[in-house]
Amino acid sequence: MNLEVQWATLLWMAASGGILGIVFDSYRVVSGQLRFPRWSIHGLDLLYWMAASVFVFRMLYHSNQGELRFYVFFGLFIGVWIYFLLLSVITTRFVVMLMRIVKKIYRVSVRVFRIVIIAPIIWLLKVFRLLLGFVWIILLFLGRISLVPLWKIFVWAVKPLLVKLRIHEMTKSTRDKIAAVWKRWFHKN
Repeated sequence: MNLEVQWATLLWMAASGGILGIVFDSYRVVSGQLRFPRWSIHGLDLLYWMAASVFVFRMLYHSNQGELRFYVFFGLFIGVWIYFLLLSVITTRFVVMLMRIVKKIYRVSVRVFRIVIIAPIIWLLKVFRLLLGFVWIILLFLGRISLVPLWKIFVWAVKPLLVKLRIHEMTKSTRDKIAAVWKRWFHKN
C-alpha cells in the first residue's frame, strides 16, 4: 500500500471519528430529552456501537479495501478528539435547539388537531345531546298535556266523522253502552 492511500485512509478515519462523535452526542442529547426508560439505554448503546462498527468498517473498506492498520485507530482517535475539543458543544446546542423545534411543532400539531378535529366533534355531540334533551322535554310536556285528557282530544278529532255518520242520532241506550265501554277502557277509577 502506497503512502497516498495511507494518508487518504487516515483522513477518512479522522472524518469517521468526527461523524461518530456527532452521532454519539446527538444520541446522548436525544435520549436525555426523551427520557428513555433506564433498562432500554443499554440496548440503545449496543445498537449505536453496532451501527458505528458497521459504519467504520464500511468507510475502511471504501478507503483501503479493509486493511486494518495502526493508523486506522489513530485516525479514529484524532477525529473523535478534534470533534470533542472543537465541535461537541456546538453539536449539543444544535441538537437541543432541534429538539425544542420538534417539540413546538408537535405541540402546535396536537393543538391544531384538537381545534380542527376534536373540538367540532365535541361541539356536535353537545348540540346533539342538547337537541335530544329538548325533544325529550317536548315529548314529556306533550305527554303530560295529552295523556290526561286524551279522550277529549280523540272526541274532538272524531266529532266531524260522527256527525257525518249520524251516530249522534243513536238511541240513548246505545250511546250509554258506548260511553260505558269507553270509560272502562280509558278511565281509571
